[in-house]
Amino acid sequence: MTNSLKKTLKIVIPILIGSALVLYSYLTTTPENREQIWDSIINANLWLVGLSILIGILSHVSRAIRWNYLLEPLGYRPKLRNNILIIFISYFANLLVIRSGEILRVTALDTYENIPFEKGLGTVVTERIIDVIMLLFVIFIALLLQTKVIFEILEKNGIGLAGSIGILIAGILGLLIAIRIIKKSPSPIAVKIKTFLTGLLDGVLSIFKMKRKIAFIFHTLLIWVCYIGMFWVIKFTVPETVDLSLGQLLVAFIAGSFAMVATNGGLGLFPIAVAATLAVFGISENSGEAFGWIMWSSQNLMLVVFGAISFLLLPLLNRNR
Repeated sequence: MTNSLKKTLKIVIPILIGSALVLYSYLTTTPENREQIWDSIINANLWLVGLSILIGILSHVSRAIRWNYLLEPLGYRPKLRNNILIIFISYFANLLVIRSGEILRVTALDTYENIPFEKGLGTVVTERIIDVIMLLFVIFIALLLQTKVIFEILEKNGIGLAGSIGILIAGILGLLIAIRIIKKSPSPIAVKIKTFLTGLLDGVLSIFKMKRKIAFIFHTLLIWVCYIGMFWVIKFTVPETVDLSLGQLLVAFIAGSFAMVATNGGLGLFPIAVAATLAVFGISENSGEAFGWIMWSSQNLMLVVFGAISFLLLPLLNRNR
């Protein structure tokens, strides 16, 4: 298989998967269900949807500010407006081609701020490592808040408290054994895992080496509070999801986060994953899908509009470059 074909498949396959999931969602619902879902979407409170979008914009601005904290120790401080525009462009690009935004982001930084590509890429990688850590933290909080529900699900599947503890112990032992094997294994996969884990640790430690570590931590928390806040606001747009607790929303948020990685911006998969998760908490499939589609469409509409505007503004505001 040629490199050109591989690149084409990497672009086309996620789009095809997302489109197939949208078609699957359409075909597996009755006309009555589709009408109910559509009614929930078009009757959603636009003020609340707008507030969710504003919170999303705030998260991107906060990310742009935080980016400068990573670039400062390297001797660079790009214009904040350029950072914001580049962030929007990168997320817009990710909707079209998965992970293309990261490359476009550091390329634009090199073009308009004269920051070498490899240094810009290093900061983006560190950001992604921090994001992984924050997602793991959210997963941990969700597990704490929804322990009872998780145990109930396990009991329904024939796994009691003793079985759950046994699975936990087995999981910990398995993790320790896996770490030991990976440390000693010379295989390419093991080397990649070790490199990732080393980068993970380096990314965490780099926070404590920067001058504005408190500000960096603040904006990191703000970004993720905004992400969860977007979900929290949208729950009030669907009558059946109004009473969802924070823990229940966090579980749906986690499912949606993984869906965003699997296809272009969660195309097709995001509403399905969110609806399936909310069903565990007694939310009907129609309301769950309506919630997922409102959340997905509002945030992606924001990225398309602001990404396109940023794509036009960035070169205009930097004509001398």
